Amino acid sequence: MTPAQKKRLSERDICTKFITPAITGGGKWDVMSQVSEEVYLTKGRVVVRGQLTSRGDPKRADYVLYHMPGIPLAVVEAKDNTHTVGAGMQQALGYADLLDVPFAFSSSGNVFLFHDPTASPPPSLSSTPSPTPFSPPPTDFSPQVNRCLTEGIN
Repeated sequence: MTPAQKKRLSERDICTKFITPAITGGGKWDVMSQVSEEVYLTKGRVVVRGQLTSRGDPKRADYVLYHMPGIPLAVVEAKDNTHTVGAGMQQALGYADLLDVPFAFSSSGNVFLFHDPTASPPPSLSSTPSPTPFSPPPTDFSPQVNRCLTEGIN
């Protein structure tokens, strides 16, 4: 697929054709128990105008990756290919905060940008995170998971 063709794809197409295969490829993540797509996190803000009420748009994570069933580990935010890889990172970090999970990914179908607050030493504020080649997100979270489960995240 040419870059021009890829830029015409919708966010959902990017998810189906590039991100889901990267996450589930090679059986690294079990799609039945470790991957959930389009997970609703909030129902949307309640808007009151006089006697009328309505809801704003709900917040929805494109993917939630689970360490084990019921124990979320990471959020993946997808964007269409007209966006940069980092365009979804702030959104992913917000969703990770809502779910109280340590890891966040952002992708536009070319590469993944990975945020790991458990990294030691933490990245300096002046450094820019560099994208990783488009491949499955890291699957061996064992050191980070063990550290998070025993020490917590600060």
